[in-house]
Amino acid sequence: MQMTKHSSLDPHDWKDNVIREEEVTPYLIAGKDFIDDDRIEAMIKENENPDPVNIRDIFEKSLSIETLKPEETAVLLNLEDEDLIEEMFDVAAQIKKKVYDNRIVTFAPLYCSNYCVNDCSYCGFRRSNSVQKKRRLRLEEVRREAEILAGEIGHKRLITVYGEHSKSNVHYIADTIGTIYDVKVKTRRGYGQIRRVNVNAAPLSIEDYGILRDKGIGTYQIFQETYSHKAYASVHPAGTIKSNYRWRLYALHRALEAGVDDVAIGALFGLYDWRFEVMGLLYHAIDLEQRFNGIGPHTVSFPRLEPAANTPFVRETGHLVSDKDFKKLVAIIRLSIPYAGMIITAREPENIRKEIIQVGCTQTDASTRIGIGSYSDRYSEQESDRQQFLLGDTRSLDHVIRDFAEMGLITSFCTAGYRCGRTGEHIMALLKNCKEAKYCKLNAILTFREWLDDFATPETRKAGERVIQKEMKETEDRMPSVYPKLLEYYQRIKNGERDLYF
Repeated sequence: MQMTKHSSLDPHDWKDNVIREEEVTPYLIAGKDFIDDDRIEAMIKENENPDPVNIRDIFEKSLSIETLKPEETAVLLNLEDEDLIEEMFDVAAQIKKKVYDNRIVTFAPLYCSNYCVNDCSYCGFRRSNSVQKKRRLRLEEVRREAEILAGEIGHKRLITVYGEHSKSNVHYIADTIGTIYDVKVKTRRGYGQIRRVNVNAAPLSIEDYGILRDKGIGTYQIFQETYSHKAYASVHPAGTIKSNYRWRLYALHRALEAGVDDVAIGALFGLYDWRFEVMGLLYHAIDLEQRFNGIGPHTVSFPRLEPAANTPFVRETGHLVSDKDFKKLVAIIRLSIPYAGMIITAREPENIRKEIIQVGCTQTDASTRIGIGSYSDRYSEQESDRQQFLLGDTRSLDHVIRDFAEMGLITSFCTAGYRCGRTGEHIMALLKNCKEAKYCKLNAILTFREWLDDFATPETRKAGERVIQKEMKETEDRMPSVYPKLLEYYQRIKNGERDLYF
């Protein structure tokens, strides 16, 4: 049964009509999905004590921006030699520079509703968690949150987040997207505006993904949480929508089939063996590439399990990932899916984020609040009874950008590719051929100039100016034919124009 905007379907009837098995079955091969647990476990075991020569061959393959085979990633998962691990970190940084140049993209999450029919053991928003305050933002509240994010903080892209519930069905999601795109706020020199709304939401039908496509959805992101069938069943109680492993596993397939150009994968590290999850992410990317003309995940996320109110599971899991293994797994993902963007979030503390960014990350959030309505409520401390989990880094966007500048990174607010058709097959070709980096550099300079003029504190502006001068010089040397046009756009932005891009 298809939900309509004014449907009176009660939550129980809605729940019974979410999953459409006929939209899963066509993707199965001989009745099986693409995650073979036994084979993955065996592959990790079979590649113990890897040969250094083989390892360096794999490094070279990754540097050619070619997706690794599972057997090759299994080799890297068994890497223990400290010198080779450091070499791998260096290769990961080189790949990031080659594909995305010297920039990092920032965004903010906007939690719109925490009502949820699921009861995931690890989640603060789970149905049975009586200490959580349940709330759904009204559209005028969504607008106010977006005005603060775009007009006071300076974000250009958001990821909206919703629990799985009839109160946040596809029509509510579409309405929030439209509301956010309508926001335009006067700033110091120009105006603030959200130019890209990505969405993290529960799996939908092909028809419902079409509704979000037509509304202008950016990237659709969904995490499998854990790729282990057994672990998945243990933390997602039977009888809940989320207990259907394959409905979730093939959500991105349905989104692409519906014409959503960009999709994003992720796993929640801490639910099962981190090595298995890395393999699962790779298999997911490979299956998408094979079925959709080379289109793999635009981004990969790798959040670690964090404490949440009244959620003892976090203390009981036997799979928490150490900082040392975390850095290693991030580098292995960078080598395994070299074209993909990689997202490190404010779940992690400041020192870990700075270190992990060096091994290939391309995106991060800042000024992050994850309570419902928390940007406009402006509470100063983390409140566990209104958040899905506790954050590790609550620094402001200005502070984060200043730190990036001092690290020699340029912060990019670019969303040009999505509006110029550099999505889907097109963006994949540009990334794999290392041509997207050219656009990344040019548009990073222009959008960073905008942000510095509209939002930066004097201290951050000073650090940012140094980075811009370095990036401008590199552009003049490496792209002399484009440089005059860059100078023209740059001057126009300094004069108050906004949203110029290549």
